[in-house]
Amino acid sequence: MLLASTRLLRNGLLALGVLAAVPLATPAWARPGPDGFADLAERLLPGVVNIASTQIIKGNTEQGPEIPGFPPGSPMEKFFRDFMERNHPGEPGVPHEESRKSQSLGSGFIIDSTGYIVTNNHVIDGADEINVILQDNTILKATLVGRDERVDIALLKVTTDKPLTAVPFGDSDKERVGEWVIAIGNPFGLGGTVTAGIVSARGRDIRQGAYDDFIQTDAPINQGNSGGPLFNMDGEVIGVNTAIYSRSGGSIGLGFSIPSNQAKRVVAQLRNFGHARRGWLGVKIQQVTPDIAESLGLKDPVGAMIASTDEKGPAAAAKLQGGDVILKFNGTDVKEMRTLPRLVAETEIGKQVPIVVWRDGKELSLQVTVGELPDDVKPALAAAKPDAKAAGATTKLAGMGLTIGPITDDLRDKFQLPADQKGVIVTDVTPDSAAGEKGLKPGDVIVEVQQEEVKTPADVTERIERYRKANRRTVLLLVQTGDGLHWVPLPLTAAPAKGQGG
Repeated sequence: MLLASTRLLRNGLLALGVLAAVPLATPAWARPGPDGFADLAERLLPGVVNIASTQIIKGNTEQGPEIPGFPPGSPMEKFFRDFMERNHPGEPGVPHEESRKSQSLGSGFIIDSTGYIVTNNHVIDGADEINVILQDNTILKATLVGRDERVDIALLKVTTDKPLTAVPFGDSDKERVGEWVIAIGNPFGLGGTVTAGIVSARGRDIRQGAYDDFIQTDAPINQGNSGGPLFNMDGEVIGVNTAIYSRSGGSIGLGFSIPSNQAKRVVAQLRNFGHARRGWLGVKIQQVTPDIAESLGLKDPVGAMIASTDEKGPAAAAKLQGGDVILKFNGTDVKEMRTLPRLVAETEIGKQVPIVVWRDGKELSLQVTVGELPDDVKPALAAAKPDAKAAGATTKLAGMGLTIGPITDDLRDKFQLPADQKGVIVTDVTPDSAAGEKGLKPGDVIVEVQQEEVKTPADVTERIERYRKANRRTVLLLVQTGDGLHWVPLPLTAAPAKGQGG
């Protein structure tokens, strides 16, 4: 079970996970390391804080909480009735408002002696009140400077009459797998706790967002450590503890930290602007699979394939188009799809950068000016207008398990397609066929075949037969589904003889 912070926050006491692992008894000779961490821990502990956030939840009820069904006149019935009257005054049946407090505990660390503190966004998400507890048990009220949900970072500010002990950010890119680290935090609300481990892996994608690039560690940390620092042996913060992988809610040695290089960029923006500012291309991308690479003539399945572009985005202005595969961005190889969002997000807004794409069987160099990522907006589809025209004739694609047809008004209405939808509609998919295995279904719309626009079933048939005769193993379809545009590679088998199934 993956216990990412946001999920833990919704589970009451499992609020805020940070990595955890119960260390096994290992002979000292089997795991060489520092002679001890005492001096380092003593120096760093004052820079780590505990964070208590409170959310007040209000709700209306007519009769308050229900009294359990005890036998009439029993002592337990009297006890609960007296309890309810003391804690829920008011006449029965008269509406009254109840309030309850939801509390969560987490960790954070001081980055500036004037009172700036970094933690996870999920530690303080929805909080009406945030308190910071220092190592000497001083309690300070905190205000929220800014937060970033995408990377799960928040910046707080406390006011104090004396300088606080701050800890520095380090360079997370320099940390190697196998190097020692220590974590300090507030597991289960116990207060400043120090644990040690190693960097287990780098660049982990735990499917929490587009910018996943976690450091994995086996340093024993648990729920309540969220937002706390992961230190290297120089006493520098190289990660922000954020999530654990666990089947029980406790630590099994699989913890994940946001790299400091990613965190400090976000923190600087929160401090300067109150929100995170990220680079933006305005493209929807997908992974290049071996089938897609083969259909495009790419030697290896690398890069990020553009499924569609925002007509008002930087990519469209730079003449990037659907079907392009981005191979390099600003001089860096895009080895897989998930590399691109991070590269773009970390690029200075307004900067013009070189980009290399694969188009029409060859590399093409372009220049794109990076924009600023806007707030997420999901455009509404235009409502389809019913029409009495009958559906047109359909065509079965031999050997592919697809039946297609023109987009008629009846089909537009049946599948709730927008009024301006173009292409050829899928009317039937044969179970266990190649199309079925790729997830195609009735109502999907084929927009392009091998990066050529199609308007009629005849266009689709002609393109498929052309590539079949050229002995291509796959053909690439650009398909519009309810989730957007996707490139779907379909294998090209020999067309069955007349009279055989399709």
